[in-house]
Amino acid sequence: MVEHVTVYHQEGRYAGWPANYGIWSWGDEIVVGFTLGYHQSDAGFHTRDRSRPFVTMQARSLNGGETWEVQNMPCRTPGGRGLSADEHVQRSLEAGQSSELDQELNICSGNINFTHPDFALICARTGLTDGAISWFYVSTDRCRTWKGPYSLPMFGFRGIAARTDYLVTNPHTCSLFLTAAKSDGNEGRVFCARTSDGGKSFHLLSQIGEEPTGFEIMPASIRLSESRILVAVRTREKNDNWEEARNYIDLYVSEDDGQTWQYLGRPVQNTGVGGNPPTMTKLRDGRLCMTYGYRDVPYSMLAKISDDDGSTWSTEIVLRNDGGSHDIGYPRTVQRTDGSLVTVYYFADEPDGPRYIASTIWKV
Repeated sequence: MVEHVTVYHQEGRYAGWPANYGIWSWGDEIVVGFTLGYHQSDAGFHTRDRSRPFVTMQARSLNGGETWEVQNMPCRTPGGRGLSADEHVQRSLEAGQSSELDQELNICSGNINFTHPDFALICARTGLTDGAISWFYVSTDRCRTWKGPYSLPMFGFRGIAARTDYLVTNPHTCSLFLTAAKSDGNEGRVFCARTSDGGKSFHLLSQIGEEPTGFEIMPASIRLSESRILVAVRTREKNDNWEEARNYIDLYVSEDDGQTWQYLGRPVQNTGVGGNPPTMTKLRDGRLCMTYGYRDVPYSMLAKISDDDGSTWSTEIVLRNDGGSHDIGYPRTVQRTDGSLVTVYYFADEPDGPRYIASTIWKV
């Protein structure tokens, strides 16, 4: 069974990049974040209008992804700007240019209960490279309200470009998997940060892999045991022309709860022009599911399955290959109560059509 569902679609609008925001689920109640701007045909690789603002949105389903209700994300954003979209708007609209940014980022008091049954966390950022700063929000009512923004430190890096990826250990301990600017200020390398005091402070736990010559960004983590963690990363080779660079998905594993990391392999050899991030989901039967977009013809949403904790992966499972443009992907995937998977992503039916949020409900 494969069923495609429209989450949000409006002519003239550009809805994108769920992987930058996050997905959270409680049984068949699912919430996903995304950003919303305006379509512009001649804007380049991403057909968004840089002269108009992006706003941060979230969609909620109460029936396992069959239907969705969409609203503005109920959180306070610095200067009222869109979250994690600075690279897609002109400078005057960037959150990083808000005069209120420093005043609105709070220090967390450390009273977060990461194991609250209705807990969710979302990370946000200004840019992607040198000087980017990041922060986070938390919710204990299934994303109906968000507390924050709470500042994140720089961890000794030149910039922090946080997307949402975290693992909860206990009520006071949570690990964030983040992207930092490299030593030359360019995007990016991945690392693990951890709080053990309920979010009051975070420290750099480890850098994942050596600093790449191209980039490694957008980590997606899975906890396999108390000590073993698997992280997939979006990888690009070094090439002065980014449109000609090859793009992959690589895997790292830690056997000591994130203290050190070893390279495990490259389960996806090609994610198309520009690349696409992975998302990983641990299924209730113990298998791992990786979903990602493919940005060359045929423009596709794909998946792979591992039944040995990521050591080997299946051949590609095609969720759909009817994309009208390379400008698709950035998925997040959860499993609902009947065992079906719900993969949410942004999509385009034709080159000059709107970018919209879609989901695929499928089984393996």
